[in-house]
Amino acid sequence: MISFDNVHLRFDTGISLRDLNFDIEKNEFVYLYGPSGSGKTSILKLIYMDLFPNDGQVKVLGHVSTGIKRRDIARIRQRIGMVFQKFRLLSDRDIYSNIALPLEIQGHKSNEIRRKVVHVADELGLHSRLHHFPHELSGGEQQRVALARSTVNSPDIILADEPTAHLDEKASAEVMEWIWKIHAGGTSVLFATHKEHILKQEPARTISIDSGEIIQDRSV
Repeated sequence: MISFDNVHLRFDTGISLRDLNFDIEKNEFVYLYGPSGSGKTSILKLIYMDLFPNDGQVKVLGHVSTGIKRRDIARIRQRIGMVFQKFRLLSDRDIYSNIALPLEIQGHKSNEIRRKVVHVADELGLHSRLHHFPHELSGGEQQRVALARSTVNSPDIILADEPTAHLDEKASAEVMEWIWKIHAGGTSVLFATHKEHILKQEPARTISIDSGEIIQDRSV
C-alpha cells in the first residue's frame, strides 16, 4: 500500500530525509518512532503527497509520486485518514458537521452522511456532543472528534501524527483503543510517536528514525 524507494528530501533549512526504503502492506500497523524534529511528519506528508521527494519515489495505493496528476492526489487523499496532535477542528461548525465534512466533500447523500456520523459518534462516545462546538469539549473529546472525522469514510490508511502528544493518560488510552479497533477492521495504520511507552504497551512493527534516517526497522 505504501512504498518508499531510495527517498531523499532536502529543505533550505538543512533538515532532510536520506535514503529511506520501506514498505507497508495492507492491514499493517506500524509505529514511526523518533524524537521531535527527526523527520516523522515529513514522511507522513510524503505519503499524503503534500511533499515530494527530491530523489527516489513514493508509491501510495498504486500511485507513484513521480509525475502524479492533481486529480490522482485527490483520489489518494480520499482513501487516507489524517489524525494530528493539534485537532484541527473547525471552530464555526458543531461536532456533527466536523465529522460529516469528509463525506460532504465526497458527495454522499444526507441520509447516508447522518447514518455514518451517528454510528462513529456512538462508537467513540460522542453522541451527546454532536450539537456542541469544539470549544465546549475537553482535549480528549476533541481528539475523539478528530478521530471520528478521519475514520467516518472508512479509509484504507490512517496516518496518525503524534495524536496522543497533548492528552492525559486516560484520553491517550482511549485514542489508542480506537485506532487499534479501526486497524482490526482492515485499515493500515502508520502511527508517528516519540513516546517509547506506547511502543511497549501496544507492540507492533516499529520503524525508528533519527536525523532523517532510518536507524532500525523492527518487527514484533
